[in-house]
Parts: sequence; C-alpha cells; structure tokens
Amino acid sequence: MMDKKLKLGIPKGSLEESTMNLFAKAGFVISVKSRSYKPFCDDPELDILLCRPQEMAKYITDGIVDCGITGYDWICESGLALKQICELKYSKSSSAPARWVIAVPEESKITKVSDLNGKRISTEMMGYLEKWLSEKGVKAKIDFSWGATETKAGTLADAIFELTETGESLRRNRLRIIAEVLESTPRFVASFKSYRDTWKKNKMQDIALLLTGALAAFELVGLKMNLKKNRLAAVKKVLPAGKMPTVSPLTSPGWVALEVVIGEKTAREIIPNLKKAGASDIIEYLLTKVVK
Repeated sequence: MMDKKLKLGIPKGSLEESTMNLFAKAGFVISVKSRSYKPFCDDPELDILLCRPQEMAKYITDGIVDCGITGYDWICESGLALKQICELKYSKSSSAPARWVIAVPEESKITKVSDLNGKRISTEMMGYLEKWLSEKGVKAKIDFSWGATETKAGTLADAIFELTETGESLRRNRLRIIAEVLESTPRFVASFKSYRDTWKKNKMQDIALLLTGALAAFELVGLKMNLKKNRLAAVKKVLPAGKMPTVSPLTSPGWVALEVVIGEKTAREIIPNLKKAGASDIIEYLLTKVVK
C-alpha cells in the first residue's frame, strides 16, 4: 500500500497559513520551503502541491491533483463539475464565511445594483459577476483586476466586486457596500474520476473526517474535576443545558470524577460556579479533534 499516493492540492496565498494550521490540528505535519510549491508531509500516502485557489478546480479536473481545498467562489467561477466531499468553515482570520460584495466610493451616487448600468467594475471574478448582473438585467463593463482592487474604485472603476471577511479593508479605503452577492467557504473537493477509485475515496473520506473533527474542536475545551458524590446534582446544574458529562467513581469512597466538553467561553463563565457548587481539582484542557 505504500506505493499508493493521493495527490492533494493546498491553496496558496491568503488561506495557506490557516489551512496548514488546520491540517496540523488534524494530525498532518506539512512543511514548505521558501518559494517551493511542493511541501513535505509526514503522511507518505500524500503528495501535496500548492495551487492558487483560482486554479484549483482546473488542476483537479485535468488530473494534476486528485483533490484539493478551494473556495466555493472559485468553484462557481470555474464552472467545472467537482465532487464536494465536505465544507470546511474557516477563513484567513475567523470561522465566518467570506463575502463577495459590490462596493463604491462613499461619495458615489451609485446606491443600488441597477445604477451600475453602463458603469465600469473592477474584479478578479469576472465570469460569476457578469452572469449575476445579467440575471438582474444590468449591463456593465467588467475589467479584470490583477490586485489592489480596493484602490481602483473611483479612479480606474466606478465600482469593485471584491472579497471581504470583516469589511475593514473596504472601510479603510472609504468604500461603501451596495450589494452582497455571494458567501464563500473553503470546500474539500475531488474529481469524479479520483473519487471512483476505492482507495483514494477512502483516503479522502478519512482526511475529511479528521479536518472536520479539528474544526469542531477549535472553540471547545474539555473540563475535568473531582467532587463528592452528594454534590453531583448541584454541579450538573451549573453545566449548560443538554450536556451529558461522563461520571466515574474515584478510589476515595464517596468521590467521583466528572468530565465534559463545552465551549471555551462557557468554561470561562462557569468554572467559578463549579467551584462554588463543590467541584475541586478543576482542569481545563485544549482539544485537537472532536469526531461525532
């Protein structure tokens, strides 16, 4: 089995670091030398290639890689048919979806999409925008942007179609959003040909399980504590509704250990109350994966 390889594409660019961190939490050690597109992975069954997210769908359908991670936006832009294995809810700086928006300078008289008729729009995602505007009966001149798109609004273009997570960059450039067009999250996708290969399919499903388990653990922690058995009811009342803790007897008569997985912010709020309810030796620990 050691001669079998799954060719996996990892997005190069803004998602690169967060994707590497996600794989690390899932148990895969990936290292990249400076300016290299061929990372090393400690899993001998993985052959990894760094690819621009915009090109990932084409590389997958062309058979250069079997599968990869790219944004839903670039899947839509490519128009290519891919097997979606799972959605991965993470981004460069948060777990919230990124948004493609149409924005104009704050002082612009453009206030709605119909006002874009005959106007010039700068964007990196031309195909999807053209189709979207056409469905709304709007004809605009769409220019491809090679970067620094925010700076073109009001000078080289009347509006821009750009990706944002928090909107901070748009605000810094004094831009106003007039329409939210598309939400996008990373997707783990494959070619249908590769997915029909039983060994590759099983390998992809294993990776998906580990990645989604790692994501599920990002904002969770485990809590362990000791308490007298007669304080068990009081301690359970402090825990969030619906949580079913694991309770185990201790060697000391009349004492039990309790363990539960909860949100990190919730732990911060309830630990003092757990102490007051009779818990002792409370330990909070980080999780790497939660597989349901």
